[in-house]
Amino acid sequence: MNIFELYLDKIKSIIVDLNQKGELLIPESFNGINAEIPPPKFDCDISTNVAMVLSKLNKKSPIDLADQISPLIKNNDPLIENITVVKPGFINIKLKPLFWSKFIQEIIANSKNFGVNEKEKKLNYLVEFVSANPTGPLHVGHCRGAILGDVISNVLTFNKHKVTKEYYVNDYGNQIINFTKSVYYRIREVKFNEAFPIDNPDLYPGDYLIDFAKNIVSSNSGINFDNYNDISDKLTQLSIEQALLLIKKNLKSLGINHDNFVSEKKIVFNNEVEKVIKFLEAGKFVYRGKIKAPTGEDNKEWVEREQLLFKSTDFGDDKDRALQKSDGSWTYFASDVAYHKNKVDRNFDYLINILGADHAGYIKRISASVDALSGTKGKLICKISQLVKLIKDNKPFKMSKRKGDYITVDDLIEEVGKDATRFIMLNRSSDVELDFDFDAVIEKSKDNPLYYVQYCYARISSVFRHLNKDLNSDVKIEDYSFEYTNDEIKILKKISEWPKCIDAASNKLEPHRIPVYLYELASEFHSYWNLGKQQSEKRFINDQKEISSDKLVFLKAISNVIKSGMNIVGVDTPEKM
Repeated sequence: MNIFELYLDKIKSIIVDLNQKGELLIPESFNGINAEIPPPKFDCDISTNVAMVLSKLNKKSPIDLADQISPLIKNNDPLIENITVVKPGFINIKLKPLFWSKFIQEIIANSKNFGVNEKEKKLNYLVEFVSANPTGPLHVGHCRGAILGDVISNVLTFNKHKVTKEYYVNDYGNQIINFTKSVYYRIREVKFNEAFPIDNPDLYPGDYLIDFAKNIVSSNSGINFDNYNDISDKLTQLSIEQALLLIKKNLKSLGINHDNFVSEKKIVFNNEVEKVIKFLEAGKFVYRGKIKAPTGEDNKEWVEREQLLFKSTDFGDDKDRALQKSDGSWTYFASDVAYHKNKVDRNFDYLINILGADHAGYIKRISASVDALSGTKGKLICKISQLVKLIKDNKPFKMSKRKGDYITVDDLIEEVGKDATRFIMLNRSSDVELDFDFDAVIEKSKDNPLYYVQYCYARISSVFRHLNKDLNSDVKIEDYSFEYTNDEIKILKKISEWPKCIDAASNKLEPHRIPVYLYELASEFHSYWNLGKQQSEKRFINDQKEISSDKLVFLKAISNVIKSGMNIVGVDTPEKM
């Protein structure tokens, strides 16, 4: 039950009726008309801008239109207590306490789908995220984007969309050659006690490669490791397998599982790059030309040469992009275009890419290519995951580990746990930098959002436990004619905002809204709980060690929303803390 959609539909019906009577002009589309959560300073439950939207068309002031429309809203609904009009023309609706009894009855009966937008068209999404080079363990730089992609997928799935989660394996190119050579030298170190050439800047120095080398040697006794050139292809395959096993382990420790792992090498070897070039040529999206020096480059150092170029400027990019290098080999962009053609051909409604902060400049060109490949605008949506700053003892924190010169996902989880990692990484919008404070995320106070939300669920669980009731079972009550107090209605109003939170998180791909909402709901609950310390009527368990029906369903409604939200975030809801 989305009370805002419910009353928006009623308002639209009223203005259509006025239009049919010749008393009001209405626009072709009602897109600008809304029913929203009012600011806290107003003593009301729903606020609508309908009078302001219709003002210009009807050549009337918003206040006059609001005075015309608001009595019709109230007269048609016995559950409205009163309606007020405030400048510059908002109509504010306050609902009767009886409404909230009916509201809680509805959401208890429909607990599994509360928050789901049943009216919107359900779509098919492909979400590509992480896609780190398969050359070692995932580090903190990958962590935020991994969680962002996973929770975007979860909230879309919760809202009944179809979602496929994909990892693009960059297993082709110079970095893979250098990676394979690094593994080879570690094998020589393990088998023949040869020193690893640590001074070679092209090699990967991390000690994790020793594990790779040992695993490869122990399970491939038939391979002769004397000559690199003789075994380079096989060793590349084995090395990437080891890297992907480690990456999948890192992802699993974060609570993340991908549906697909797509190989760049397979895309290239299947001649999909050549095929997409022919496709672009047929559409006249490519040409041979020269690229001028990038802004800020020394023009004297820049060599203009004729290249095969994609007309990305036709689709909003600031310059055309090279598809082929001077030696005739394909650029990384060309193979990425081929991969996105592969995506487009799988007939998803939308493609979502989660990119790191260092890839922000890549968005225009890859979006341009998808517009050209699909023949539609906006099929690809790119979300940037900004940097994370680790802080401990109020200063930048660096851990000394054997993985190399970075902090791995496993290091982070070992320090604070999966739940804190996921919840706090998601606690701010992905397009702004995040401070991850180790001390704060393990603190047991309201300053730790994860703890405060989990503690809310644990407190509710304790009530059910003391009453020998199962929190996870359905609540069955015959009579819902409750009279909730203003303190309780305040929490029910917050619960009523849950469908709007899901809509915003789903439609705008902004999953940080969910932990923010959960913290606000938990805060309202803890405030109410604390009232019971001085006011016996606020306590959930009475002197007879029983709970009233109104408080039972009240707690059940809160716990259902907390559980749903934490499941989307991918975080546990412990019953004891």
